[in-house]
Amino acid sequence: MGGNKILNLTIMFCCLIVSVQSLNEEGNILLEFKNSLTDPYLNLQSWNPLDSNPCKWKGIDCISNKTVVAINLSGFNLSGNLSSSISKLPHLNIFNISKNLISGPIPSNFSSFKALQVLDLCTNRLHSEFPSHLCTITSLTKMYLCENYLFGGIPHNIGNLPSLEELVVYSNNLTGEIPSSIGLLKRLRIIRAGRNLLSGPLPFEISECESLNVLGLAENKLEGPFPSQLQSLKFLATVILWNNLFSGEIPPDIGNFTSLELLAMNGNQLTGALPREIGKLPVLKRLYIYTNQLNGSIPVELTNCSNAVEIDLSENKLTGVIPREFAQVSGLELLYLFENHLEGEIPIELGELHQLKRLDLSINNLTGSIPLAFQNLIFLKDIQLFNNHLSGVIPPLLGYKSNISIINLSKNNLIGSIPPHICRYQKLNFFSLGSNRLSGNIPHGLKTCKSLDQLMLGDNLLTGSLSVEYTKLQNLSALELHQNRFSGLIPPEIGNFTSIERLLLSHNHFIGHIPPEIGNLVKLAAFNVSFNRLIGSIPEELGNCVKLERLDLSSNLFTGPVPDKLGSLVKLELLKLSDNRLTGSIPGSIGGLVRLTELQMGGNLFSGSIPVELSQLTALQIALNMSHNNLSGLIPSSLGSLQMLEILCLNDNDLSGEIPTSIGGLRSLNQCNLSNNRLSGVVPNTPTFQKMDTSNFVGNNGLCVVGQNHCHSDQTPSSPYRSWFKDGSAKERIISIVSFCIGIISLVFIIVVCWIMRRPGPSFASLDDQIREDELDGYYFPKQGFNYQDLVEATGNFSEAAVVGKGACGIVYKAVMADGEIIAVKKLKSRGEGGDSSFRAEISTLGTIRHKNIVKLYGFCYHQDSNLILYHYMPNGSLGEILHGDETATMLDWDARYRIALGAAEGLCYLHYDCKPQIIHRDIKSNNILLDEYFEAHLGDFGLAKLMDFTYSKSMSAVAGSYGYIAPVLEWFY
Repeated sequence: MGGNKILNLTIMFCCLIVSVQSLNEEGNILLEFKNSLTDPYLNLQSWNPLDSNPCKWKGIDCISNKTVVAINLSGFNLSGNLSSSISKLPHLNIFNISKNLISGPIPSNFSSFKALQVLDLCTNRLHSEFPSHLCTITSLTKMYLCENYLFGGIPHNIGNLPSLEELVVYSNNLTGEIPSSIGLLKRLRIIRAGRNLLSGPLPFEISECESLNVLGLAENKLEGPFPSQLQSLKFLATVILWNNLFSGEIPPDIGNFTSLELLAMNGNQLTGALPREIGKLPVLKRLYIYTNQLNGSIPVELTNCSNAVEIDLSENKLTGVIPREFAQVSGLELLYLFENHLEGEIPIELGELHQLKRLDLSINNLTGSIPLAFQNLIFLKDIQLFNNHLSGVIPPLLGYKSNISIINLSKNNLIGSIPPHICRYQKLNFFSLGSNRLSGNIPHGLKTCKSLDQLMLGDNLLTGSLSVEYTKLQNLSALELHQNRFSGLIPPEIGNFTSIERLLLSHNHFIGHIPPEIGNLVKLAAFNVSFNRLIGSIPEELGNCVKLERLDLSSNLFTGPVPDKLGSLVKLELLKLSDNRLTGSIPGSIGGLVRLTELQMGGNLFSGSIPVELSQLTALQIALNMSHNNLSGLIPSSLGSLQMLEILCLNDNDLSGEIPTSIGGLRSLNQCNLSNNRLSGVVPNTPTFQKMDTSNFVGNNGLCVVGQNHCHSDQTPSSPYRSWFKDGSAKERIISIVSFCIGIISLVFIIVVCWIMRRPGPSFASLDDQIREDELDGYYFPKQGFNYQDLVEATGNFSEAAVVGKGACGIVYKAVMADGEIIAVKKLKSRGEGGDSSFRAEISTLGTIRHKNIVKLYGFCYHQDSNLILYHYMPNGSLGEILHGDETATMLDWDARYRIALGAAEGLCYLHYDCKPQIIHRDIKSNNILLDEYFEAHLGDFGLAKLMDFTYSKSMSAVAGSYGYIAPVLEWFY
């Protein structure tokens, strides 16, 4: 029996050997290829070496059940490297390993493929120069290398692929010019090479690609005039060239692109008027030319494009009226003309566009009323007319016939009441009527609109109360009722707003207490009830709102102490309790709010001393105000640790003792009001205090300001100089007086000479001054006292060695000043070269905001030769440089990456919701996230930013469409 078992085992072993040896050569090649990969989800488990051939393996296709002709491993979550062995398959037609995590280079012996027609390596982590050896596979018809880390230029021998029909290489790091040999590809139908760094003009030879149907080169650095040479391509239907550097006018030749269905030239530098010949495009469906510098009127001939579905001409400088002939484009679904200089009335004929879904005419100079016919557009989903001069009433049946989801009619002169059927179909998501003159109550249908996410009705004449009905809006994240005439109590049911993040009720007539149920709003980030008639104590339950970032309870009638539990709101960035009747001492727990950038507690009845714990608020930048209270004791010298603080107000208290020298050493301090206390001694003679007006120190009988004669000898410390002057001989006193006078005269003379010599040169405006458009031509010195020549020397005359970054609008230099301080200097293009608007955007935005996650702006210079902006220097550069560098990415562990993402998000949240005016950055990418010495994120490069606060700004816009819109084709087409 034992012998039989041994015999059976021997037979089985021999059979196994035969089975292994029976796998054909192509199967062994595939197993060798598999060995270089990692397969964590066992998607290749079916690749069994005991099979006779691989034709039943997952992802493998064969002909005649024996010859491998296709490999499709797309989306298998494979990692590892590509094995060159795969090129040994003699009959392979299709090789698709897209959507994996494969890294490393593309093997050079891929050139050995003899029959390969489709090569798809997209969406991996391949890292190498553009593989020129692939251009020797003459059988290739489709080459897909998109979404990898390929670099270098497109090789000139790309023209050696006579059968190539599709070239898809978008989202890499390709550089250089497009080679002229591209014109040799007569069968090429599709080029998609967007999201790279390709530069130079579009080669004329591309017009020789006679089969070309799709040209996608978006998000590169291509330049030159509008590519008129493409008009010879009779099959060209899609031109995607958005976000490049194309300039000049759109020529009349545009009318020769007779097969064109989609033209996307948005985000370039096109100028001039839109030519009338654009109306000769009979099959044009989508026209995107937004975010350029087009001027002139909208040609009526454009309405001859009767097949158009989407037209977006927003963010230009178009003038004149909106052609009423748009009604002829019967299939139009999207019409975006926002942020231009259009005037006149909205044509009532637009109400005949029965297919219209999205209409945005905001940020223009439109007048008249909203056409009544808009309420009959049954497919209308998005209507935005904000920031115009529209008057009259809102069409009363708006929303009655359509599933409308976005309505923004804010910043106009609309009157009357809110339409009652605005949310009839429970689809309304975003509703903004702020800054109008609407009156009456909010209709019941809006109070019960369960689909609502944001309800913004601030700055109107609305009346009524904060009724219980609102609290049933479970999806509501923002409720803005500020600056109206609402009255009554804040009901306890406010605690049912479980999703609310922004609750703004300021400047109304609310009375009573803040109900303790406010503590149930665990998502609340901004709560403002200032300028009402609220009474009672501040509920300690507010301490449960742990996500609060902005809390404003100022200008009410609150009494009692500040709840110690407010110190648990560790995310708080703004706290305003000023102008109430609060008593007791200021709780030291506030010192734990380490993210605070502004603390306002003035105009109360606080007593006791200033807590030393406030010195822990090192993020305080905008203001620390405790004025007009009953505070006593000494000013803590530890407040000198608030190195970012710009405004300190401790006036009108009962403080005593000397002014700490440490406070005088705060370089960022612009205003320090210590008046009307019982302070004594000498005001520290520091540069910070020297530039301040003496009114900041009046009302302190024992206080001496250097250079003033109001000091009392019995209260001012003796000085060796004063003693010497008093006790010295008459001759010594005379000599001293004469020397002093000569010194003063000499100093004045030197100052006058220096002023005359430096007068012609540009100087830098400090952001301490309020920045307005009409002041940008003035020259000012910043608080640091930099001048133009200082920066020339600090950058080596703006030498290449000092360059730390380059962008489309300018160059950033590292400037090492004479005192060792390092700042960043952005030198923008001069006027007329595209840098002017970027310069004004940065000054108008960064000049009004303060936040720990937004780069700090020091000053600027606006001059005919040099537009310079001064920033806080970021020693670790940009996130993009680190992520795409060869070695530095290892500096970022997952914790650091999380903190960077969180910091960037907090900066954006501040811009979008909390700062005044609100701002949309519009160019967020890794290269615009800057990292300080601690790898904390700071948003930078506000050259495309737009102000969006209705009360303070004349412009508002997000990405095209102003509410999260991306052109439906462009979001994936490169």
